[in-house]
Amino acid sequence: MKFQTNHLFHIYNQGNNRQQIFFESKNYLFFLNKIRIHILPYCDILAWCLMPNHFHLMVRVNKVELTTANTEGFAQSEALGTKNRTLNQSIGLMLRSYTNAINKRYNRTGSLFRKETKAECITYADHITPSFFNSDSGYVIPLQSPENQYPQICFYYILNNPVAAGIVCKASDWDYSSAKDVLNLRNGNLINKDAIMEYGLTFR
Repeated sequence: MKFQTNHLFHIYNQGNNRQQIFFESKNYLFFLNKIRIHILPYCDILAWCLMPNHFHLMVRVNKVELTTANTEGFAQSEALGTKNRTLNQSIGLMLRSYTNAINKRYNRTGSLFRKETKAECITYADHITPSFFNSDSGYVIPLQSPENQYPQICFYYILNNPVAAGIVCKASDWDYSSAKDVLNLRNGNLINKDAIMEYGLTFR
């Protein structure tokens, strides 16, 4: 993954062999805390959705590397002295630490996630690879102006994921996404609403 500051990225990964990665409510909450520790120091989060066997994040990258010892967002136990840590490394640490906790909790072994986490830049039109348009949900929108429309399409896609998967009837019925926060049905503080407004993103 090659991140650049001041650009939006769609970050996603799924269970190895599409296996389940969240088994009960507290797993979702535990992973959200991992996002807060490992992603927020680098990024503004505009949208997130945790599904039973995968996750999506839409972020604006503010920093691609930080000094862990002097960063408030890192837990003391996870700071590596005065070493620098990149966003790539922090994502890897997040997934490994979550996997280790799940393996210990459920007496399992092996990898939980696919080897490569994907990160697509959605503010460079010539770098856009609309992989999720060809999903089972069939959500396809022709792009007249990709650099302007793709962030909105990605935003909608992430928040509507539980509906497209047939898990719920309305996006606001799924507790493990930022849809309720965007719709002001919950006062979650993981997303940056000012950044959402800045990009003119909407969800109804």
